[in-house]
Order: sequence, then C-alpha cells, then structure tokens
Amino acid sequence: MVNDDESSAPIKPQTTLSLVSVLAEPARITPRATAVVEGAEQVDYGELWEQVRAHAAALRARGVEPGDRVAIVAPNVIDFVRAYYAVLTAGAVVVPVPLLLVPDEAAYLLRNSGAKLVIGHTSQLALAAESARRAGIPLVSVGSGGPSQDAPPSLSAEAADAEPVRAFETRSPEDPAVIFYTSGTTGRPKGAVLTHLNLVMNATVNAFDANDTRSEDLVLGCLPLFHVFGQTVSLNTTFRAGATLVLQPKFDPAEALRLIRDHRITQLNGVPTMYIRMLEAAGDDAEVPSLRMCVSGGAALPVAVLERFQRRFGAPIHEGYGLSETSPTATVNQPAFGPRAGTVGHALWGIDVEVAEPSVEDRIELLPAGEVGEIVVRGHNVFAGYLDDPEATAAAVVDGWFRTGDMGTKDAEGYVSIVDRKKDLIIRNGYNIYPREVEELLIRHPAVAQCAVIGLPDPGRGEEVCAVVVPERGEEPDEALGKAITAWAAEQTAHHKYPRRVVFVDELPLGPSHKVLKRELRSRIGTAG
Repeated sequence: MVNDDESSAPIKPQTTLSLVSVLAEPARITPRATAVVEGAEQVDYGELWEQVRAHAAALRARGVEPGDRVAIVAPNVIDFVRAYYAVLTAGAVVVPVPLLLVPDEAAYLLRNSGAKLVIGHTSQLALAAESARRAGIPLVSVGSGGPSQDAPPSLSAEAADAEPVRAFETRSPEDPAVIFYTSGTTGRPKGAVLTHLNLVMNATVNAFDANDTRSEDLVLGCLPLFHVFGQTVSLNTTFRAGATLVLQPKFDPAEALRLIRDHRITQLNGVPTMYIRMLEAAGDDAEVPSLRMCVSGGAALPVAVLERFQRRFGAPIHEGYGLSETSPTATVNQPAFGPRAGTVGHALWGIDVEVAEPSVEDRIELLPAGEVGEIVVRGHNVFAGYLDDPEATAAAVVDGWFRTGDMGTKDAEGYVSIVDRKKDLIIRNGYNIYPREVEELLIRHPAVAQCAVIGLPDPGRGEEVCAVVVPERGEEPDEALGKAITAWAAEQTAHHKYPRRVVFVDELPLGPSHKVLKRELRSRIGTAG
C-alpha cells in the first residue's frame, strides 16, 4: 500500500566524514606500523589511536561537545598529535595557536574563536596560561613535567585513567575541523575555517596524486604543526599514506641533518629559509644524508637555492603553492607532469587554478594563458569562510573563486608561476617591479646568502628598490660590498629594476611559518631612513 502523505517523503541519508579518519584507518589496517617518532619515543598506529581515544574520553569528561572549539598551544611533539586528533575524535574544532605570539595576541585568538578550553604543552605553559587567563578560558596541560602548586590539571593524567571512547564522533563533511588564523598583515588576524572535507581531500590528493608519499617513507616533521602547511602536508598527509613522521620540536638545521641521517629520512617538507639554512649547515661536509623527495612551499623558493640543494642532497624539490584558505595546497610540481624549476607546478586533482584581472573586484574575469594577473582558486580545498566575518568572506570568494591576492601566470601547458604578492608590488617611475624577480637575481651573487627586496617611499620616483641582504660568511657587510652588489645587479637586469639601496642584516625577520616578514622590513628600514 502506497502512502501519499507528505510526511512519508524519502529521508536523505546523512553523509559523514571526519579528519580523524586519516589516523583511524592506518591504525585499523597497519596497527603495528610506526606512526610517529620524537626523540627516544616511538609510537605505532594502533597504540597512538588508543591514546587519542583515551584523550578524547578525558575531553568529554570535561564537557567538550561536538562543535566546541579547543585551542592547542604546543610545539612539534607527540602530545600535539595526541591532543589534535583527540579534539577531532570528540567532534570538536581545533584552534592551533602559533608559538611566536605574545599572550595578548594569543588571547585574542582564544576569544575570537570562542574556544571552550585551552590545551597547553608543559613546555609552553607561560604562553598558554597567561593567554588563557586573559581570555577567561580553562586550561589543561599535556606532557610531562614536575608538579607544582600553580600547575593546571593534566589532561595526560586524566587520559591515562580514562576508558578510551569506542569511536570518533560523526561529522558532516562541511562541518568545521580546524580554524587557522591568518598572519594579520592588515588589522587583526582572521580565522580561516577549514572543513573536514577540505582537509581530508587535501591530505588525500597530496599523498596519492601530487607528492608520491609511500607507506615506507619516513617524513621529517620540522614544519610547525600549528601551521596549515605542517599540519596538512607533514602530519595528515603522512598518516593518510600510513607512513612515519619523525618530529623535530623546533627547527634547527644541524639537528635536521642529524635526524635525516640517523633515521634515514626519505621525505622533507620545508619552506625556503629551511632549505637555505640546511645548505649552510651542510657546509663542506662530504657526506650529506640522502633524501628521496622534498616539497617546498610557504614562500617563493629561489631557483638558485633549488638547484644547489638538489645537487647537494641528490633529491628533487617539488615546489608548491597554497594558502591557509586553500587547506593549503592548490598547486605543486607533480611527478606525473614533470617538475619545472621556477614554477609551482599544476593544480591538484579536483582543483582549478586560473589567473584573473586584478583590477576588477566584483567579478572574475579570467585572462589568457601567459598574462600576469591575480591567482584565483576553486575546488574542494577552498575554505568555508572567515569566522564571523561575512564581509571579508564575500570580498575573498567571488563567483565561486577564492581571490588569493597573489600575482602570477599560467602557461599553455598548465604550469603556474607566482610573480609576487599584489601588496608587495613596487612601482618605480610608473614601472611595475616584482620583488621576487629581483630576489631570484640577487641570490645568485656569491656574497649573498639570503635576501628580500622591498619598496621604500621615494619623493621623486614613488618608490625605490631596496635589497635587504644577509651576507655570506666571511663577507664584510660594508658600503663597498653594497656598491658592488648594486653594480653587479645593474649589469644583469633592466635599468628600473636593480636595487639602488642595499641594507645588510644578520638575519631576516621570520613569521611563525618561517616566512620573511616584508612588512616588518619596510617599517624598520623605512623608519630608519
């Protein structure tokens, strides 16, 4: 008998997805395989999954419910991994806190995200406790450390006494999984909301379509896990492939070389400054450790550095591109297409990357191949929007495309090249100058170890090109060297592009993700006159 009552309409099945599956699946399939290593501690997938479920039970006992936001203040340690997946297992949303923030900045993230609880590693309790106090949010600790009268409750101890939850909480693919805060180059940082679908898909295509990560790989986890690059490409991608992650709590180039040698690391993910510092640390050592594959992202990798590293370490570097808002990977040089130095490769599977007219803001006008414009992205990696900021979201996502703010090109073969950030463009005497082009040139000078090119206000020309240089060891950073670099550059490039001013520094200012902070250089050097 057919019931025509409207109430008998078919029920649509609920689709579920959780980022914690990237850990739960290898724990089910290869429970005895090593998941993560930190110092002398080594944990296999089965053991790690049990520990995560116990931590999730402890979070539930503390009242953490699905949809709640939980902040994590921790370095690259196994306790970060346990806390991260425990929050997801409980159905809550992770809010990673960069460790270079001061308490007032961290407290803003806690308040803005609506965090219900802060999990602080014992090595970071000064930052975690003070920021939690200012935000008025409870704090628990993970990790070992001597008990003290002022120590917060230990989630690690509570997990040790808890009965692990049987399974993770089901979530919708569009539910938030992690909230990453942007660097805040203009005003306060914005919370980029990434969904379970965003992060599961990005880890999956990175592992199996783009980076050729294999279950037998050992991946060096030197990128900060509080950052989207380290979280997706190192942590989630490694676990998605069932490989092993070897953690380095804080990046040090000499220690990184030792870890690569001792553990026979096969894959390295890093930002350009890491590759530069590892080359410096390797020095003239005849026996540098070998690698199978490297991935670079987070900032432009100078071609000269790529070439030197590949010769020295015998492994290709696959440069990629992405942002917090794109989970992060949008493009990468992939084995299927063949790497091309100076580009960031092709769009990942299921993702479109194009170039649009930058001056048109209310719609997307795509440009022909080869023309310079603003990089725009659409696909499963594009975020759900900025937390509680519909105006910023509407400005960033237009006609279904995310406007990156980066200038670049896409050639007829689909290779994408990043020219520079729109805001970093230098206009001198009416001519557009892209700092990356000048940086690519200067890094080839034998006296230049690192450099950043910025524009400084100039009353006659609008802006003047300034090179901020870290000299090679043994070079005297004086006026004569500055003039020599300027004269050399003038012979290598167009008249309007070469730097008229060279400023020497001991080191370039870096953000939490090891990206050069050009806004700080402009402020510091511009103020100094």
